[in-house]
Amino acid sequence: MPLVVSITMKVLFDARYIRTDFHDGISRYSAELGAALAEFIPVTFLIHDDAQRASLPAGADCVLIHPPTSAKEPWTARILNKHRPDVVFSPMQTMGTAGRRFGLILTLHDMIYYRHRTPPRDLAWPIRLGWRMFHLSYLPQRATLNAADMVATVSETSKRDFERVRLTKRPIVVIPNAPRPDDALSPYREVPREAPTNLIYMGSFMPYKNVETLIRGMAGLPQHTLHLLSRISPQRRAELAAIIPSGSRVVFHGGVTDEEYARLLRDNAILVSGSKDEGYGLPLAEALALGVSAVVSDLPIFREVAAGGALYFAPDSPEDFAEKVRKLNDFEVREAVIESGSAHIRTFSWTRSAQILLTTLQSVTEKRQLARKTRHAAS
Repeated sequence: MPLVVSITMKVLFDARYIRTDFHDGISRYSAELGAALAEFIPVTFLIHDDAQRASLPAGADCVLIHPPTSAKEPWTARILNKHRPDVVFSPMQTMGTAGRRFGLILTLHDMIYYRHRTPPRDLAWPIRLGWRMFHLSYLPQRATLNAADMVATVSETSKRDFERVRLTKRPIVVIPNAPRPDDALSPYREVPREAPTNLIYMGSFMPYKNVETLIRGMAGLPQHTLHLLSRISPQRRAELAAIIPSGSRVVFHGGVTDEEYARLLRDNAILVSGSKDEGYGLPLAEALALGVSAVVSDLPIFREVAAGGALYFAPDSPEDFAEKVRKLNDFEVREAVIESGSAHIRTFSWTRSAQILLTTLQSVTEKRQLARKTRHAAS
């Protein structure tokens, strides 16, 4: 059913977080959600590098401004005022809001960095220092989010976390992440009968990702190979290599393309994660979309994303991890898990997320227009 756009509005979508080398979670969220939204309404994208256009719809209208890590970021709203947007959507929460004359939706994906305060290592040290200081208290985040008209997040789990600590007084809307909609992730036509022997981990190697439990669990999985796909520093690789159980097979890939990732998932595989904290779990969603079974740590967000499409283990137990992997040797167990996961993951799509975003953009714009009319009538 076509979505009815009830009002005309000028929308700016902050696409400055799109990476030009390879997508991380925020980058893919920006690119996929922006492209899906542009299927419904005209969108102007904010970029800081012309190379970002490659991840946007062909011929997309773009405005080139500073990067989000620039010293100009606190004054972004004043810069955007001259473009006269009705509403701006940012997939992050760092946009400067002082002096804004437009509706604004800021996004906070999760609260991981309040529990694990180590910032991304690719940031410059002044930004890393500021990051740590920002997350020492909820007060800076509250001030940031309350400067918007509405706050978006990617899961019901994150929304509950925000509400539990009263992180914002603004309305919170869930605009979910979703698997990629391309042909590389078309699902199996039927469940393979061969028992899977490859274990696929896609994600960073930060301490809270708990890759150590996966590696130690390989002691109980002599017939399996653990594939660690992501880029990794030499120091971190040495740390993890030192704990590989004798005789276990663990392969460090050092980064893979999307095509290689899809091929490895299709190669007699199980998606695995021992993470102790997640904002969504996109690799899990992508595995389910392919019709691949999963064994993951027992987190509320993983249960939200996968439901019955995964087996869950205690994150501090390598033995429990190995036991759940061995359970999937049984074809009937594996078939039931895959069928449940495939049905559940179809409830997540970028089209649905874009529809939620569009409704939210309209709501913010209408409220601001009504407030403006009320002020004029009273003057």
